[in-house]
This record gives sequence, structure tokens and C-alpha cells, in this order.
Amino acid sequence: MSPRRTLRRLPLHAAATLTVVVCLFPVYWMVATAFKPSRDIQSYEPRLIPEEWTFEHFRTAVQADGFALFWRNSVLVTLGAVVLALVVALGAAYAVARLRWRGRRQFVLAVFIAQMAPWESLVIPVYIISRDTGMLDRLPTLTLVYFMITLPFTVIVLRGFIAGIPPELEEAAQVDGCTRAGAFRRIAFPLLAPGLMATSLFGFITAWNEFTYANFLIIKQQDSRTLPVWLSSFQTTFGTDWGATMAASTLFALPALVVFLALQRHVTSGLTAGGVKG
Repeated sequence: MSPRRTLRRLPLHAAATLTVVVCLFPVYWMVATAFKPSRDIQSYEPRLIPEEWTFEHFRTAVQADGFALFWRNSVLVTLGAVVLALVVALGAAYAVARLRWRGRRQFVLAVFIAQMAPWESLVIPVYIISRDTGMLDRLPTLTLVYFMITLPFTVIVLRGFIAGIPPELEEAAQVDGCTRAGAFRRIAFPLLAPGLMATSLFGFITAWNEFTYANFLIIKQQDSRTLPVWLSSFQTTFGTDWGATMAASTLFALPALVVFLALQRHVTSGLTAGGVKG
């Protein structure tokens, strides 16, 4: 690369570096605060790098009431919502991408509108329906809500992936004796791995981090709460235990980070596949 071209790209690199630093600094501050002693957290002279390191806040977070139970609840609700969304969206995406039926375009438009709708606007209707049907304070209710939230995006992305697979491949398998379902399972399904990974990542992060519905739908049964609600337990009338809060937030962020690092190479192709015309 010529020096002149390098010079022209320098502002772009500087802007990218600044963006990365601004985005990652809150994460660094959270982790660093989790390792600081309480006296350093409350000091009037904040330090970027802790002078002393302690695991006391992590012990406080792990030993807090309900940590293991709320962790289990979050895992069950998140995995349940992701699996349900993948199963239902796979059938819907295949019907939209491969089949021709009346109302198909209107259905796709409805899916896009559902994806654009803010989730918070549905809190009151969902609460009323859950209350009237006796579904408040139950983990299956949260699972269904998270499934509803992640389903439109999953349909959009998988539709793009299926539309990008040449239908001739499945037709050739059918000529060789496969049924339509068999051709899809043997030919198309293995090629959908990037789309399945991308949508799984989106669904996992969405359900894992969600707070509003978990706080409104789980009111009386404290044992049915999830980790995002548990994080608020470190705030009391006497103030906030910032060390324990930051330690708990760090532990809370680890599963999403691990899942992202495991699936990140599929994310870019998965997100852009939703734009395939079909």
C-alpha cells in the first residue's frame, strides 16, 4: 500500500479506533470495578487500573440468594425460546422462500412490520393476557414472550438463506427418489448452518439480556425470576453495592460473550443473508 493511500485512510482508522475505545470502555470499567476494593470504588479519585485486586465482590455475587436458581431459570428460558424460534421459523421461512401461495407477500410484509415494532409497546397487552389466562409468574410465559420477540428476525434471516440455495439441488435429490422433506433435510438444511448460528446468537442475546418482561410478568414468585432481575437485588434503600453489582454483571455477561465468540464467524453472513430478494 502506497504512503499516500495510507495517509488518506488514516482518519478512517483513527475514527474506527476511537469508536472501538468508546464502545469497549464501559465494559472495561465494569470488569475493573468488579476487582477493585470497596474503598477504591468510592474514592473521589477514580483509577483506570486497580492498584489492588480482590475477588470479594465475586464471592458476594455468587453467594447472594438465588444466584444458582436464577441462573438456571435464565438458561431454561433462553434455550427454550431459541429452540422454539428456530423450529417454527424454519418451516415458515421454507414456505415463504420455496412455495407460491396466496398471501405470501402480505405475510412477509407482516413479518417485517412485527420485526420493526418496539417490544416495549406490547408490555401492557402481554401482561393483561397473562393475567387473564393465569399465566403470570411462570417461566413458560417468559419463554413464549421471548419466542415471540425473536421469531420475526429468525424468519427473515432463514428466508434469505433458503432463497440463496439453488432449488435445482433439491429438485435433483427428488429426481433421485427423495421426498420434498428428505431433499430439504439432506441438501438444504446442512447449508443453513450460518443462518441458524446467526439467528441463534441473536435470540440468545435478546432473551438472556431481557429485563422488562421478566420484571413485569414475574411478580409474586421470586423463584421464577431471571438473572437480569436478580442484578437489581444489589440495590437497596441504603444504596447500591457497586462492587457486587459490577461483579454480578461481569458474570452475567460471560455466557453471551462465550456464545458470541463461538459463533461470531457466522454472524456477518447470517445478518446479510436476510436481504436476499425472493
